Amino acid sequence: MSYLSIEEQENILVVTLNQPDEKVNKLNEALISDFENLLNDVNDNEIDGIVLQSGKEGNFIAGADVEMLKNKSAPEGIEELSRRGNELLLKLEKHPIPVVAAIHGSCIGGGMEVAMACNYRVASEHSDTVMGQPEVNLGLLPGGGGTQRLPRLIGIQNALTYMLTGKNIYPRKAYKLGLVDELTHKDAVLTAAKAAVKKINSGKFERKDKRSLAHQLMEGLSPLRKIIYSQARKRAQSNTKGNYPAPEKIIDSVEEGYENGFQAGLELESVNFGKLAATPESEALVNMFFAMQGAKKNPQEDQAKGIQKMGVLGAGLMGSGIADVSVNNDFRVLLKDQSVEQASKGKQSIWKSLEKNRKKHIISSFERDRISSLVTPTETYDGFENTDMVIEAVFEDLDLKQSILEEVEQVTPDHCIFASNTSSLPINNIAEASGRPEQVVGMHYFSPVPKMPLLEIITTEKTADWVTATAREVGIQQGKHVIVVNDGPGFYTTRILSPFMNEALMLLEEGISIKQLDHDMKQFGFPVGPAALFDEVGIDVAAHITEVLSDLFAERGIQSSQKPTELFEEGYKGRKNQKGFYTYEEKDGDLKKGDPNKQMYQYFGGPNRTSMDANTVQQRMTLTMVNEAAWCLQEDILHNATDGDLGAVMGLGFPPFLGGPFRYIDREGADKIVQRLEKFEQEHGPRFTPADILKDYAKSGKKFHQD
Repeated sequence: MSYLSIEEQENILVVTLNQPDEKVNKLNEALISDFENLLNDVNDNEIDGIVLQSGKEGNFIAGADVEMLKNKSAPEGIEELSRRGNELLLKLEKHPIPVVAAIHGSCIGGGMEVAMACNYRVASEHSDTVMGQPEVNLGLLPGGGGTQRLPRLIGIQNALTYMLTGKNIYPRKAYKLGLVDELTHKDAVLTAAKAAVKKINSGKFERKDKRSLAHQLMEGLSPLRKIIYSQARKRAQSNTKGNYPAPEKIIDSVEEGYENGFQAGLELESVNFGKLAATPESEALVNMFFAMQGAKKNPQEDQAKGIQKMGVLGAGLMGSGIADVSVNNDFRVLLKDQSVEQASKGKQSIWKSLEKNRKKHIISSFERDRISSLVTPTETYDGFENTDMVIEAVFEDLDLKQSILEEVEQVTPDHCIFASNTSSLPINNIAEASGRPEQVVGMHYFSPVPKMPLLEIITTEKTADWVTATAREVGIQQGKHVIVVNDGPGFYTTRILSPFMNEALMLLEEGISIKQLDHDMKQFGFPVGPAALFDEVGIDVAAHITEVLSDLFAERGIQSSQKPTELFEEGYKGRKNQKGFYTYEEKDGDLKKGDPNKQMYQYFGGPNRTSMDANTVQQRMTLTMVNEAAWCLQEDILHNATDGDLGAVMGLGFPPFLGGPFRYIDREGADKIVQRLEKFEQEHGPRFTPADILKDYAKSGKKFHQD
């Protein structure tokens, strides 16, 4: 079965990539073989050039097929795969006749490496077109020559920026950097690519060096390049805290290629690719990738009802964020608040986001205006009579949510779904006010909604399957990774975050400083420290969550700290009122976090702080979350361990390189986790009592994941 179809046009071979039965093209061994055969069979004397294009809508090549990597033995099999790919791309690059890439849509990872090996790149200006080398996010490096070709096209410093972060490169930026040679309308890409073949053959094409003069000077001399590598290593260490091995190997490969030649660079790249694939960090990140892919699919898709128009109640940070991800994915939204002015502020925040994307040339002015027109601010329920779904995003108050649910059901059609964006209140309790409880569901978004990738859907025993299926489909269309959990106080994510934050308060009472607490947890791999997180979430919100969850934990003999309530009553809310664990100051219109707020210590035993063992701090904090995740699986809040890992990593920032709570247990061994918990239980009481399921797995040697 060939992945390539070939047509001769104007004495040029137009080669169309079209992977059968797949939404996107992925670089795999079958496609590599087809490429090899193509290059071997081309008669250089009869053909003027080759144009590579995609037969997929909105996709050139989405990257290497990660399943292919998973099926190879590491490091040997992965290293050999990289070598084979590099040999093919060298043959492509050095082919006697010009090869031009006609790019429309995603051109990512291995796809971008194929494009970079071509002699010329034409890309569409469309917002669907995006390029990048995101392999670092899988704990890997670009293993198809990316560490060698990207620096030579756009410069070492620019290339390291993208390879070490995995950031996307949009068309205008790609052209400005020199990654692509020409931009055009999506319908003209093939025509421009064929013209490029003729331009190259006529000798009229010469690629310009688009680097700044400073970059050219620094990158042109070996002693100065050493400074670039050294600075890149320092930045990578600062960003990763040494928890991710891939950035160091990327820099090593780039350095080898520049100091010892292109071929030497390719060889080290292949060796490093194999080594990285064998690391536990890459294994965890690859498993997370598959979990993310799974969360983008709806197993109940056939039961989902179409949603044409939705209402969003509350135009604050959460409500406007939900409206934002909805209209950006072509849902029509009525955005309701207590006044049109407040609702209009919500729409204005969406406009600002759209305008920012327009300035970055991600969308056009027409697209900005079209998307903005999909949201209608309102202070009444006019128009709600033909909504298919209403998402409520008001303050966390049960009486308020119930009264709003009653109002909504009076003005919406019988088929309308009511979804609550609560972070802790049981959906069952909210649904008690409903005349159609089977159509009530929880949709827990995370702040800021446009940036946070997770959506936690909460179902009750009464929630109809088609309602769950529809809510999941809406989340997927909004661009979210979706997990579905069963109802209970705090559901899954808030419930496992609560003991984690509680332990931070306990450590503060024992004398740790705010600075050490946050530093130690960031070193462990969390994106922000728990004290900073209190301020971001809101101490008032933490007080409310403590109230909702305290009875649940009390059943296990756990006394929850009442500090959030005490602090809230003293006027502390965190960032929102610039009074929290940190100081804040206005700078250039933005609120900047300053130093730890030492006045906080009066609530935690006074100003004298004691240094604590970092490993003990990290284990106490992390194991509270890991253990609570196990309790959630044991009590059927979670349907499976994969959802538990995904929810913790994508919703709460559990270190991705550890793979999530259940991958972490499997990696460490359930027996060792239980031993650590029991040691802490003896020292600190029942909040560290291991879940029964953990004890069972420790005795039997079972793992939560069988792959």
